[in-house]
Amino acid sequence: MTPKIWQRRAEIDEIDQRLLDLLNQRARLVEDIGKLKREHRIPVLDGTREAEVLRRLRVQNQGPLDTRSVAAIFRSIIRESRRIQEDRA
Repeated sequence: MTPKIWQRRAEIDEIDQRLLDLLNQRARLVEDIGKLKREHRIPVLDGTREAEVLRRLRVQNQGPLDTRSVAAIFRSIIRESRRIQEDRA
């Protein structure tokens, strides 16, 4: 393996850690929103909001990830967010 590959892998490891930190930060906000939804008797599922998030991300995506990949990744994140809110109900 070349030093350049090792360097790039180390950079990827750092980014992975930042992504993990951000995903957990997002999950904590999701938990807070779930509490508010329960207090105000608002359903967990908000299809309009989910569609809006996916549309915004598709528009903002500048690649190299293609739009379908971005949508698939964020559908998974949204699905997990719903699970977090439902499990806390």
